[in-house]
Amino acid sequence: REELMWDEHIRLFIRPVYFQPRGFMVIGKALPSQIPGTWNRVVDLRSDIATKPSLEMREVMMEALERSDILDEDPEVNDLQNFAAEMLGMEAALFVPTGTMSNLIAVMVHCPERGDEMIVGDLSHLHIYEQGGSAQLAGVHTTTVTTLPDGTFDLEQLESRVRLFYPKPVFCHTRLICVENTHNIRGGRVLPLDFLQELRALADRHGLSVHMDGARLMNAAVAQGVAPSTILQYVHTVSVSLNKGLGAPVGNILAGPRDFISRAVRCRKALGGVLWQVGPLAAAGRLALVNMKNRLEKDHHNAKTFAQALLDCGPHLFTLDLEAVETNIVRFYLKQNHWTPSEFCERMAQVCEGEEAQLGQRIKVRMIVHVGNAVRAVWYHGISAEDTQLVIQKIQFVASQKMESLKENQM
Repeated sequence: REELMWDEHIRLFIRPVYFQPRGFMVIGKALPSQIPGTWNRVVDLRSDIATKPSLEMREVMMEALERSDILDEDPEVNDLQNFAAEMLGMEAALFVPTGTMSNLIAVMVHCPERGDEMIVGDLSHLHIYEQGGSAQLAGVHTTTVTTLPDGTFDLEQLESRVRLFYPKPVFCHTRLICVENTHNIRGGRVLPLDFLQELRALADRHGLSVHMDGARLMNAAVAQGVAPSTILQYVHTVSVSLNKGLGAPVGNILAGPRDFISRAVRCRKALGGVLWQVGPLAAAGRLALVNMKNRLEKDHHNAKTFAQALLDCGPHLFTLDLEAVETNIVRFYLKQNHWTPSEFCERMAQVCEGEEAQLGQRIKVRMIVHVGNAVRAVWYHGISAEDTQLVIQKIQFVASQKMESLKENQM
């Protein structure tokens, strides 16, 4: 007997669904504004990790579950890895549970001896948000270079960080350079191809490897209008998220030369990253690579639309560089200390008196306070053009309220 369930997107859409052996079938959909009571329309822009699998992806996962066999090599995983390697222009690829683990494995393979050194940007995800795992678990020393506003480095500064006098016993052995593309803290900036080409030439001069934290690589490829392999020709290895903008529930791809992946398999095992009966996740990941990349341009367009509206609705309240909005991330600042970023985010996530009457529904928008007292908003699968317009309506209302409050205080 079919069992009536409620979809987990209840915060965004109230829609009953039926559970069936091969997936989910929507049988109804109504916006909260059409339902009596106090339903809230929530638009969650905190991160693209909040993405949910599509109905098609859920169906594919159910089908894969029927074929998965814990005792044999999973055909879904092998298919994903082979497909990813070909798409990325690499010899081989490995399915890994998380991006943090994927980056750590890359560091462990590229820097096999304790006391080896890697060079990273001072604002990179690998340096700031991964708990120093390269030092904790791999014994790898990190030295940093300044991350420029576009996510690149000054190459002269980078070259000055290479330990030219190794193997003198007082020095670390520089082995690896890590880049991030797109760059999270710099607001989803895309690394220029000419920068990557010059970086690779520098690395080759000194016998160094280049690893790309490409969690949002597909966003970079779409923004530049090139194949992912065009970007990756300048690096040795890459880590690519299947979650985030691509919409898979779990997983990451680590890709590179065949001997690198062979060693990565051992590191993944040591870190507890081997998963059994993972076929459904692999099937979702492959579908994400096949279908979801083509829709990323919508996320970029929606982010740009929001950024422009932000400048239009509150020139005395908000500031941002519109040209820096290249992909699905918008970072902006609050002007003149009228309110703190935390106060702004709290206000956007609330529904105040009179707001429903003016906007026609109860809208809550979730954003986060980001590095440098910025506010960050991120677009992904599940945040539509309609949602973007709701966010704009909400921020226009909040901005007008703030301006009225400022005028009253000046009287």
